[in-house]
Amino acid sequence: MQSVFETFVERLSVGVDEVDFRAALASTISEFDIPAFAYLSLPLKAAGTPRLISNYPPCWTSHYMRNRYDTIDPVIVQARGGKHPFRWGSDFGRHGTSKPQQRLFDEAAEFGIRCGLTIPIHDRRGRTAAVTFAADESSPTFFRVAERYEQALQLMATCFHIGVRKKLSADRVVDGVLLTHREYECLQWAARGKSAGDIGSILGITRRTASFHLDNAKKKLGVRTVVQAVARLAASRFSNPGQT
Repeated sequence: MQSVFETFVERLSVGVDEVDFRAALASTISEFDIPAFAYLSLPLKAAGTPRLISNYPPCWTSHYMRNRYDTIDPVIVQARGGKHPFRWGSDFGRHGTSKPQQRLFDEAAEFGIRCGLTIPIHDRRGRTAAVTFAADESSPTFFRVAERYEQALQLMATCFHIGVRKKLSADRVVDGVLLTHREYECLQWAARGKSAGDIGSILGITRRTASFHLDNAKKKLGVRTVVQAVARLAASRFSNPGQT
C-alpha cells in the first residue's frame, strides 16, 4: 500500500495536464481492482462550468457534461451537502427522485456505471468537488474493496483535488494566457514587490530559477518587464474578481 501511494503522489507531482492526472489515478485504482473513477470539481458560481476528469467512457462523460447532469445528479447533490464518503447502487435515490434523475441513472447503467463510492471534498477555498470510484454492479467484490481501502481512497481523492487545484486551475489564466503553477506563483510574489532573490528564498528555489519562471511568464504574456507582467495580472484579477 505504501509504495502504491508513494508512486501515485510522485506521478501527480510530475504531472502537467489532465492526461497525466487521469493516467495516475486510473493506474493506481487498478491496483485495487477498481475499474473507473470520476473527479468532478464544481464551479464557484452557478453559471460556471464544472471540471470533469474521468476514465468513464468518453461518450458518457460528453453526454453528462452537455446536459449539465451535475445540477441534478443525486450523487453530486449529496456530495454538495455532505462531508462523509458514501456508497451508492442502482437503487440510490430511487425514492423521491425526479424522472430526469431516474433517466440519468438508467443512462449511466448502460455504460456500466451502476455502483460507487463517492468522496465529497470541501476545501478551505470554498471549492466543492466529488471523487467517485465506480464499477458495474455485476462486480461482487467492489464494495468489499471500497470498504477495506476507504481511508486510502479518501486520501488519494484529496491529493488529486489539491493537485488539480494547484496545477490545472483556471485561476492561473492571465488575460487568457495559462501560466504554469510556478510562473503564476512567482508573478504573484512579484506583484507584492518581491525581487527574484526574495522569491527564490520564499519558495526554496534559486534566484536564477525564480528569474527563469518570471521570464517565461513575461514571454507568454507578450511583455518586456516584470512590472508590465504584474500590471497584466492586476488587470486580469480586476476583470475576474472571483479569481484567487
